[in-house]
Order: sequence, then structure tokens, then C-alpha cells
Amino acid sequence: MSSTLEIRWHGRGGQGAKTAALLLADVAFKTGQYVQGFPEYGPERMGAPITAYNRISKDPIRVHSNIYTPQFVVVVDETLLHSVNVTAGLQEDGAIIINTAKTADEVRPLLNGYKGRVFTVDARKISMETLGKNFPNSPMLAAAVAVTGVMPREEFIADMRASYEHKFAKKPEVIEGNMQALARAFDVVEKALAA
Repeated sequence: MSSTLEIRWHGRGGQGAKTAALLLADVAFKTGQYVQGFPEYGPERMGAPITAYNRISKDPIRVHSNIYTPQFVVVVDETLLHSVNVTAGLQEDGAIIINTAKTADEVRPLLNGYKGRVFTVDARKISMETLGKNFPNSPMLAAAVAVTGVMPREEFIADMRASYEHKFAKKPEVIEGNMQALARAFDVVEKALAA
């Protein structure tokens, strides 16, 4: 793998994939790494497929383009597996992380022959139980950090608490639910990594 970690996010407008990519860039930056977090804009509308990207490196990043051969792909909406080639260019030594209640073996037939690691996280269930609404981006962000190993869990959780306290200063009641969502998604991935 290259010294620059590249992640591509697939979601639908309004699900927070772009926000998750930007939050990942923010927390990785706080660890002293060089980062990029950006969306690919098309006909933006609620529910339309969107793509976002992250580059994270210990060295300055000189590339400023979309990511065509990511090590990791995060799919925030599993319905995209039927309409978008989410594994296009995905490196076999990386992984794909999918928001679904299904197992990795159940979704693998939808991945165009991808032979790498597949992780599934039921981010909808986690967010419904912790936030009372379907906000899959927090659990999927935690899953991405856990799978990529971009930073230690404790540091990530502490940085995200600080970020949420700033972001939700006027709605502090949503902070604990988001923190629980992060921790539960991290637990799911750590269990899968240990298996």
C-alpha cells in the first residue's frame, strides 16, 4: 500500500457521507497528518447518489484529484450496491465497509467479484437505537476508522467528542447518542477484525 491512505465514500444526499469524510479529515489532521476530505459534486439533491473522498498521509499530499484506486470504500447506503459500481478500482489488499444488516457473505455476490475484505455494520440499527433517527454517518465514520487503523480508538473517540461538543453546542442532547453510536460501530468492527 502507498504511504497515502485513500478512501472513497458512497452515499445518498442527506445521509451524511460528505460530512463523515470531512469529519475524518478533521480528526486525522489533529493527529498531525496531512489530509484531504472532499465531495464530488454532481446534480445535488436529497437522495441522489454522492461520492466523497479522503486522503490521509504522514507526508504532504501533492495530488488533487478524485480517487480512482482507493484502498478502502465506505458504502453508507446499501441500495447503491444495485446501481453504482462501488468496488471500481478498489484495491484487493484494502477493504469495503457496507451499512447493512446482512453479513459479509450475503453482500459479497453484489460486489462484482471483489476478493478483498468485506465488513458490514448495521449503522441504521445503531443510529436508531442511539439517536432515535437514521443518521448512519457517525457509525460508518467509526467503522472506517476501525478498519483503516488511521488512528487509535481512544484518540478518535476523544477528538470526536470535542468535535461534537463544538458542532452541537446548541443541541447538547445529541452528543451522547452520537458517542454511543461511534462506540458501538467500533465494537462491531473490532469483533470482525478479531474473528
